[in-house]
Amino acid sequence: MGWGLAALLAVLSCSVAYAEAVLPQDIRLASDVWKDHTQADGTGLAWDILRQVFEPEGIKLVIQSVPYTRSIGLVQRGEADAWVGSYHNEVDEGVLYPRWHYDSDPISALGSVEQPVPTLATLGEFRLVWVRGYEYQRYLPNLTRFREVQRQSDILNMLNLGRTDFYIDARDEVDELLAAASDPARYRITALTRLPLYLGFADNPRGRALAQVYDRRMTELVQLQRLRPLFERWQQPYPFD
Repeated sequence: MGWGLAALLAVLSCSVAYAEAVLPQDIRLASDVWKDHTQADGTGLAWDILRQVFEPEGIKLVIQSVPYTRSIGLVQRGEADAWVGSYHNEVDEGVLYPRWHYDSDPISALGSVEQPVPTLATLGEFRLVWVRGYEYQRYLPNLTRFREVQRQSDILNMLNLGRTDFYIDARDEVDELLAAASDPARYRITALTRLPLYLGFADNPRGRALAQVYDRRMTELVQLQRLRPLFERWQQPYPFD
């Protein structure tokens, strides 16, 4: 009995020491800058949620603001632990997706008021454009006529010149683009659907350890309704009902 107890205590001691050794004390997060979501100064709904997830575990957020496609590359090369704002299974290589999403994205179509109002069922009949990296063809049905562009600033010209029928993006991005238009009344915004948003973790030991913490903490926070006040504060729909 004495030897058995000693052996058990030794195993438990080693397990605790191993867990402490492999659990990082910070998480390096890369994200594009989205207003009220992932602002460069560290404010925004997503940053507030992720602080609730990680800081009680002694894990500090280290934020890097970079363009979206670069944030993915940083994670794939192991230079960041996760990037923010991914759709599920958006990237196949070098990435681990958790079970829990943290928010959802309202996806909209921007087009001329002269165009028919699109729906999810009819969207595939039109010529579509979106910013490179978002892979909307994976999540919206029957899309065959689409192209990607490097810069959002090209979109209004493409719509005005009849080179595309609709621009697809999250509603905040569409609103930001329309705010720069000289004649916003020429355009119509149509809501299409909501897509869950995830962290994309690096598929390495550090990323896997952080993903496990993330899923465990998200389970606790959602069950205890701890995140609902954050969505109310930022005036965003609660995605876990």
